[in-house]
Amino acid sequence: MKRSGSADLPLHYGQVPAWLYERMSKLGLAVVEVILSDYGKDEVIRRLSDPFWFQSFGAVMGMDWHSSGITTSVMGALKRAINPNSKTFGIYIAGGKGKFSLETPAELMRISESTGLNGKQLVRASKLSAKVDSTAIQDGYQLYTHNFILNDGGRWAVIQQGMNTQDKTARRYHWHSQNLKSFVEEPHTGIAGINRGRILNLTSDRAADNRAGIMEISRTANDSMLHDFSRLILPAHHGVRVSDVNMKRLGALLHMTREVPPENFEELLLLKGVGPRTMQSLALVSEVIHGAPSRFKDPARFSFAHGGKDGHPFPVPLDIYDETVAILQKGIERSKLGTTDKLKSVEKLHHIISRAEKDFTPSFDLNEVIEDERSNSWKYGGKTVFGDAKKSVDRGGIQLSLF
Repeated sequence: MKRSGSADLPLHYGQVPAWLYERMSKLGLAVVEVILSDYGKDEVIRRLSDPFWFQSFGAVMGMDWHSSGITTSVMGALKRAINPNSKTFGIYIAGGKGKFSLETPAELMRISESTGLNGKQLVRASKLSAKVDSTAIQDGYQLYTHNFILNDGGRWAVIQQGMNTQDKTARRYHWHSQNLKSFVEEPHTGIAGINRGRILNLTSDRAADNRAGIMEISRTANDSMLHDFSRLILPAHHGVRVSDVNMKRLGALLHMTREVPPENFEELLLLKGVGPRTMQSLALVSEVIHGAPSRFKDPARFSFAHGGKDGHPFPVPLDIYDETVAILQKGIERSKLGTTDKLKSVEKLHHIISRAEKDFTPSFDLNEVIEDERSNSWKYGGKTVFGDAKKSVDRGGIQLSLF
């Protein structure tokens, strides 16, 4: 059974502002369309079942790179963007947060009527996955969101999240129908959350003798149940630190997009006129689309595409965000007409950066990069939940923001 990882998720409250939510829907739709075109429907499901990729996807969308809010916000934006196009894409999203999670069975039955899939089996999969994570695994987290994503070929993924109000953390659970042999023995592709030591887990293969029924909980398993999971520790601090990113990869990205003139990229002539800052964002979006699974171990790096709504590592550059989405959308429209040049250029951007990493030695100061992004944020329409980014002035060596 494939394990894709675990992550610590600080519990964040608050609403995603409309100006970001609209853009998340557009970028999410564009990314999914390109994945569908290049890799197919099953790959969309597999990507969403990967906790590491999902966290990186949320970070590149401008959400707080490490928070629990990525789960509900990304899935909400995707559902809003994808479901109106479900018949064309062959991808459907059911469920959501709170009361919307209770609507999942009815939604799945409606989807089954239009796709010919077995609705009862889909509903059973939805209910069992929720039951396992709320009852068979007693780890102190109460489920409050449940999303069931499927394609018209019958492959599905479940993304659900639980809350621990005592320590203000969240745990995200990922499921994938591929290779799933049992709902009650090692079913997960990954569990994202803070390791709290000894928990009750009747889905462990070690509990087979004790599993007369899913409600007959009689054995505790220690943290070795997560031994096969790659661990991604997402800290409580808001800011992005050196320890949070792969400096070699980020450094090569910044060097290639900021210091190497775009006209020197022969493969990227079709992107001529795109500025260094947009190149930086496009490169990270391209990596989310075309990168290998091993490249998503440091989700914080992807926040250097469009920052974060709370201003970490810097305000969301709306102008850059819109230009990135526009380039992807234009490429998608051209591909529908049989011309894939622009999308191929975006893909090549990822490969160019990846090749540059091989011989790159990082020597930059991450804090200086972040400060540079913040000081120039006003130029790119920077915005956070606290307001617009303002131009800074230097008074005696002290940077002051003009609010």
